[in-house]
Amino acid sequence: MFSHVTFGTNDLERAGAFYDAVLGILGHHRGLERERFISYGDGSGARFFVMNPFDGDPATTGNGVHAAFVADSRADVDAFHAAALAAGGTDEGAPGLRPHYHEDYYAAYVRDPDGNKIQAVCRKPA
Repeated sequence: MFSHVTFGTNDLERAGAFYDAVLGILGHHRGLERERFISYGDGSGARFFVMNPFDGDPATTGNGVHAAFVADSRADVDAFHAAALAAGGTDEGAPGLRPHYHEDYYAAYVRDPDGNKIQAVCRKPA
């Protein structure tokens, strides 16, 4: 459905270090990089970008906005959450089942150092 998702950052180097640590766990690695952005993906074609805003204004977060990344296992969700906290992110929902979404919906939510909300989710049974 998506070609790409982009989040803004005010510190591209810091954001790159955070996303290297967090997205690598889920199989997404740095791809195309330029002075103002870093992209990540798993080779399927869809991309996640973190970048300095083109208009030169500070990056801000959107209330109610987040990006969810598919995890292959519940252990990967746990590792994603731990890596995010270790890399300077903040907890927005510890790893666990969210049965109000689906009986096997296992997810964790964090905010990156710029305040953007991301999630890892595994929909497979334990």
